[in-house]
Amino acid sequence: MPTNFGSDDDFLSAATMHGRDWPCLRQFVVILENRVGSLGELLRRLERSDMRIIALSMVDTVEVAVARVMVDQFERAREIFEMSGFTFFEHDVVGVELPDDDQPFASVLTALVHGEINVNYMYPLIYRRRGRGAVAIHVSDIESAQSVLRDSGHVLLTENDLNADDIGLGS
Repeated sequence: MPTNFGSDDDFLSAATMHGRDWPCLRQFVVILENRVGSLGELLRRLERSDMRIIALSMVDTVEVAVARVMVDQFERAREIFEMSGFTFFEHDVVGVELPDDDQPFASVLTALVHGEINVNYMYPLIYRRRGRGAVAIHVSDIESAQSVLRDSGHVLLTENDLNADDIGLGS
């Protein structure tokens, strides 16, 4: 049944109503001027606000740098980016706990290959629970990737998991 929204603002809010137990992680893609200190300024703003940086991945070009950032409080990070005038985008990525396996990365990627899911990129998370690390994966089809990974026995992460890992709990 279609929802009747009263305004464009209602529509935008509805598109972002996922809770912290949504089986995806929120990634920010921040465009930075490629100059000395721009990455430091971004990270200082986040850490000054008592946010824990869960992941950071950089792509550098001559004119700009693209920082993929994940934090433990994505709503606060969004506010900081908006108030600071950073150019940024938000994307859902799949967070997967690495299995206790001789080849944990191959295990995750093999499941996605069998499901014919294209992996656009992946990077490690500063995450540890029960001795296991995790990765963030940007895929062509999130729902299919989640289904394939779950069906093959992999543990998917939620935003809540990022706040309850061994590192975040200080253990």
